[in-house]
Amino acid sequence: MHRQFAKPEQVAAESLPLPRDAARHFVTVLRLEAGDDVELFDGRGGCATFRLAADGEPAPARILLREGRLVLRRIGDVRMEPRRSTRIVLCPCVSKGRRMDWTVEKAVELGATRILPVASDNSVVRFAGDCDREEHRSRWERIAIDAARQCGASHLPEISPPAPLAAVLASVAHDGAALFAGGLVPDAMPFRDALSARRSLPPPSSAVWLVGPEGDFSPREYDLLRSAGVSLVSLGKLVLRTETAAVFGLCVLATEWPA
Repeated sequence: MHRQFAKPEQVAAESLPLPRDAARHFVTVLRLEAGDDVELFDGRGGCATFRLAADGEPAPARILLREGRLVLRRIGDVRMEPRRSTRIVLCPCVSKGRRMDWTVEKAVELGATRILPVASDNSVVRFAGDCDREEHRSRWERIAIDAARQCGASHLPEISPPAPLAAVLASVAHDGAALFAGGLVPDAMPFRDALSARRSLPPPSSAVWLVGPEGDFSPREYDLLRSAGVSLVSLGKLVLRTETAAVFGLCVLATEWPA
């Protein structure tokens, strides 16, 4: 079934008239006909099944499109999907171009509930003021919507504009959070040991994964991580690309604390 992102009030509506652009997408791109079903989701857990129908007398979809008579009618109740009990938070240092886009896409597919990009001391990507940061965030939000539509996710992650590591840590380092960062330093422990040390504790409210840039965290940033109580963990003998390390950690945390 095709899935489309919609506002919460649209998901809750019993009937939705289709604007011409949306109707053209359904008919000419998705090749849907009257009687076909579409799922709308609002990114907050709400989703419902709608049926493509005619406003008035039935006719082929292309005729209904030409006449502006295509509507969506909800069939059944609105379903609310619960959020995962342990929130999975990704804090990746911003990588170049499509690599960061790919990271956001995979984070959605792996169930991240929040993404806080880090403008690191050693990041190659630089930002020219708040406007530039917001433009990047808007792009990542569009990528997240498309990824959620494709993978069946009902919740969209909250995506923040890029911020320095100190600000990101202040946002995620709270009581009940388990914080981990990939570390290319001698005191980084095996990931499995860091997880084992927590298994006698109640599940955390959030599991946070911080990933360094292509040039690794700076010494100053490592001091910030240690001061915030972040567990520095090793991902093995090989040095992974930053986007690979992001996916690696998300897989581990989602397996340790499944939805």
